Amino acid sequence: MKAVVFAAGLGTRMGEFTKSHPKALVEVGGRTMLERVLVRLRESGVREVVVNVHHFAEQIIEYLRANDSFGLDLHVSHERELLLETGGGILAAGAWLGGNEPVIVHNADILTDFPLDEMVAAHRSTGADATLLVAGRETSRYLLFDRDGRMHGWTNVATGAVRPDGFRPAPDMSFRAFGGVHVIEPSLLDAMKAYNDNLVARGAEADSRGICRFSIMDFYIDNCSRCGFTAYEPSHPYLWCDIGKPDSLARAQAMLSQVS
Repeated sequence: MKAVVFAAGLGTRMGEFTKSHPKALVEVGGRTMLERVLVRLRESGVREVVVNVHHFAEQIIEYLRANDSFGLDLHVSHERELLLETGGGILAAGAWLGGNEPVIVHNADILTDFPLDEMVAAHRSTGADATLLVAGRETSRYLLFDRDGRMHGWTNVATGAVRPDGFRPAPDMSFRAFGGVHVIEPSLLDAMKAYNDNLVARGAEADSRGICRFSIMDFYIDNCSRCGFTAYEPSHPYLWCDIGKPDSLARAQAMLSQVS
């Protein structure tokens, strides 16, 4: 099985640390987040991983080299010219993602311990194009799913914004927050390429390969009526923390101390 790990972001919310280091190398419980995610993927049966890099990229490349890629067949997708965000990042990694096996996509700043193999099995069982880890936690931005777990749109409850254009949530739809882990079919790359090319045609900035900066969430929202995107919620309690700010880093340290 293959995976993509997002490690290119600027991490500006993390404060002083990311002024001189990539966020993926922040330590939680004595181990970097990048190590935690890569080892978790390996222990879940993943053998080949693409890590995208941009911000202090050489630090990540050297770190992976010094640790023998944590026993994985590892490729680095270097976004030298332009930070491509999550959608463009997957598209740039596409050369390594061929085949028929689903691909796990994991943010490097998500600390979690739910069974990835169960998520992959759930994905296979639905025939979805993509399966998204979601939860009912409180936030301002939600994905909207029907009773069968299929995604239909997005809303920002703070502003009242709803997408895609013309979408109106049904009363029985569930509001769920995205958890930074998803499973996608390699065939979805064709739709992503078409989406990218449309953005470029409309004047979006692109790198020399013709790949532009776009969010995978924007792609999901704009294509949920044409593709099958489903929700996944683990059946048992699990640890989860988005390590985007110093206070969430402290919260993650506390979580680990409670389970160790």
